[in-house]
Amino acid sequence: MRLRLKRGRLAFLVAALAGALLWVLLVWEPQPPWEHAALGLARPPAGGDFVLQSWRGPERLAELRGKVVLIYFGYTWCPDVCPTNLAIISKALEALPAEALERVQVLFVSVDPERDSTARLREYAGYFHPRILGLTGSPEEIGRVADQYGAAYRRAEPDQTLGYLVDHSAFTYLVAPDGRLVETLEHATPPPRILEAIRRWLPAGPAAEVE
Repeated sequence: MRLRLKRGRLAFLVAALAGALLWVLLVWEPQPPWEHAALGLARPPAGGDFVLQSWRGPERLAELRGKVVLIYFGYTWCPDVCPTNLAIISKALEALPAEALERVQVLFVSVDPERDSTARLREYAGYFHPRILGLTGSPEEIGRVADQYGAAYRRAEPDQTLGYLVDHSAFTYLVAPDGRLVETLEHATPPPRILEAIRRWLPAGPAAEVE
């Protein structure tokens, strides 16, 4: 059973990474990470502390001081962009030795609080990697955090299979161990570049290379 699960997860990650590569080659056009005019937001992110809910209870960014934190805004019903990005982040995390991994935390902030409960986020985020923690809150709380980090989103037209979709920006925000927002990574940034960014801000300690 465990072997089948591992094979299924590997197949999912391979498919997601293949989709990401195709997207980069055919669709992606570089732009400043704060330019989301189509979604009603066009200013650079500032970062800052916040409190949202996980399955463990309230989570405050300030309590993660001393760690490199990656923040990604998305939702569990996302058909392609979120699983692609989370699979890529997961691959970068898997290249870190255990000691370094303990000093890294990924926060997956849901922009769909109506459907994404803490229990659902726990299951979804854990599927990709145990160091990815799903967060949610009230629509107002999510809106404030998104505004701090320059993340844009909006509810789209109803979808026959998924109920409705949420259009959202797809950047990963890297917070240094001192709590400062220091880097913004594009959607589908390759695992080696994510790992390089983590290592750049990771407190002294070993970190691995990724193939």
